[in-house]
Amino acid sequence: MTPVKSKLGLSKPKIDEARELAAEITAPVQEFIDKHTTVTIERATLRLLGADGANSDGVPVPNLIAAQCGDKLAGGAASVYLNALVKLGKTPAELNAEIEKGLNITEIPFTDNKRVQKKAEEIIKGLDARIAGNVAHRNAQLKLSKDKIKSPMIYVIVATGNIYEDVKQAQAAAHQGADIIAVIRTTGQSLLDYVPYGATTEGFGGTYATQENFRIMRKALDETGEKEGRYIRLVNYCSGLCMPEIAAMGALERLDMMLNDSMYGILFRDINMYRTFTDQFFSRMINTAADIIINTGEDNYLTTSDAVEKAHTVLASQFLNERFAAGAGMPNRLMGLGHAFEINPDLKNGFLYEYAQALMAREIFPEHPLKYMPPTKFMTGDVFKGYAMNTLFNFVTKATGQGIHLLGMLTEAIHTPYLQDRALAIDNALYVHNTMADFAEEIEFKKGGVIQKRAQLVLDETIAMLGEVKDHGLFTAIETGMFAEIKRPRDGGKGFDGVYEKASGYYNPVEAYLKKKLKVGK
Repeated sequence: MTPVKSKLGLSKPKIDEARELAAEITAPVQEFIDKHTTVTIERATLRLLGADGANSDGVPVPNLIAAQCGDKLAGGAASVYLNALVKLGKTPAELNAEIEKGLNITEIPFTDNKRVQKKAEEIIKGLDARIAGNVAHRNAQLKLSKDKIKSPMIYVIVATGNIYEDVKQAQAAAHQGADIIAVIRTTGQSLLDYVPYGATTEGFGGTYATQENFRIMRKALDETGEKEGRYIRLVNYCSGLCMPEIAAMGALERLDMMLNDSMYGILFRDINMYRTFTDQFFSRMINTAADIIINTGEDNYLTTSDAVEKAHTVLASQFLNERFAAGAGMPNRLMGLGHAFEINPDLKNGFLYEYAQALMAREIFPEHPLKYMPPTKFMTGDVFKGYAMNTLFNFVTKATGQGIHLLGMLTEAIHTPYLQDRALAIDNALYVHNTMADFAEEIEFKKGGVIQKRAQLVLDETIAMLGEVKDHGLFTAIETGMFAEIKRPRDGGKGFDGVYEKASGYYNPVEAYLKKKLKVGK
């Protein structure tokens, strides 16, 4: 739903000013990004060129190659892998098997550059066809099921730790009415500087994100979707130290959405800011090429900050995420900017503030499939109050035209809630959405009333904050705790040693392919 006019009386010049500030803030960061690569960008490149598998110790082939390259990663790992394919006359699968056994491909003498480039063109042609085929298949299935696509789309999570148990949970949720299934990653995977290989059956608070697990769940949801007569979307987490690699796996296995934020890893996982900003750019190009919707993580700000006092930090981050994503060639229709229903329920008129915040996001970002998150911070053991809070959340979601609706559950603290609780949550959402189907078109707001004044105040505070961030620079703003009240040093955090300034003659045919396809940098 795209509002015809601003019911909140928001100033378009002020919205334009905020976007201009976001562009000025991100420009110097983009300059840094353009001059650097990271170890996981190089590993993602290798994956997209065919590097796969793991040795007997479980070390993935892309990590083995990156370790062999060492500081030579600054020149790009692609040439080393492509050269080995050419010189040894092997397929990627055959070469991967040799690397698993201990072959050091950096010791192979280099052949003619033209042969390397020709091999790159050959592989990338196949890569492009695979990604395009995934996009075409998804679009065809969505077209067939367009009459059954709900608005907002109902999003639920599974996270047993065992991919095969996840399949059962996911299929049950789809049969109950869910449109989107997110497989929560196992606790701590965002801090692993490698992607585990193969199907996994043990995880804590979630299930490992691996390419085989992606394939297994994708197949299961396709089977269920065929029975239900509608396409079921699959989500995973494209964040952490392996952000570009997981984006690559998602593109290859036809995931539909990826959690992908420009600052989440910095603030909430203490991953180095240079690493995260550089990785998010490359990962977002991959997601865009694969037509994958991203979900940003602004809801997390409200877990450490008060949702009323710091509401403007959510909007400020949304503007920055929008600008960073646009810089990676991503259209608005793929930017699932995040926010959440997290105001203290004891606050007088808190519901009006929630309504104002959600509608403000919709009016400012009318083309974006906004992802709205449920109340979690103030959930208690009182399941009746929790159910009432979730019902109000469902109401605001529908009333403000959110696109992606992550349902609240009675057993909120359990990553894999009881099946009956998930069913109740879906039934609640379907009931609320149906009984107020046209409410948004019917309602108007009092001029100068609580809702209008609240939204206008948050926009004003956002502009003031963005102006301050611009004056200091984004790196310094993060160092001084301007976002989520968390301070992170620019030369600290996990993964800092995996950032490389691109050497003269840096070669990355995948990056070149993505930039050309998406018209990035033109």
